[in-house]
Amino acid sequence: MDLEVLKKKLSTFRTDKGRLTKVSDDLLCEILLAWEEWMGPARGFYSALGADHRKMASLIGRAKRLKREGYLPEGSFKEIKIVEPLAIESSSLAGRIELSLGGSKLIRFSAVSQLIEFLLKYPSSQEELMGVKKAG
Repeated sequence: MDLEVLKKKLSTFRTDKGRLTKVSDDLLCEILLAWEEWMGPARGFYSALGADHRKMASLIGRAKRLKREGYLPEGSFKEIKIVEPLAIESSSLAGRIELSLGGSKLIRFSAVSQLIEFLLKYPSSQEELMGVKKAG
């Protein structure tokens, strides 16, 4: 939604002194959706709506609470297409975990479960552990 439209809708909830009070749940939902789609800095979003960071934090927090409690309608389901990854050679290190012991020893694990199993079976090796890094 356009931020100018939201700013005008917010202005209907301003008091004579300029405070935002009793903002409706529907408008909170619209603000939250606009905030989730906002790609710029927070300061730009707040100034576009004509409110300071403290009040906007309060409004966004209320909107998140309403969404979490199920008062706000969920957006329509968006299907994500997953593109099949290219074939990876078995000799490549992509996605493997390297465990460096004592600087001269290097153990490679192809899955996290293998690393966990190793650490559970050999607890003394944890003291020698110098560094863990993900290869690839």
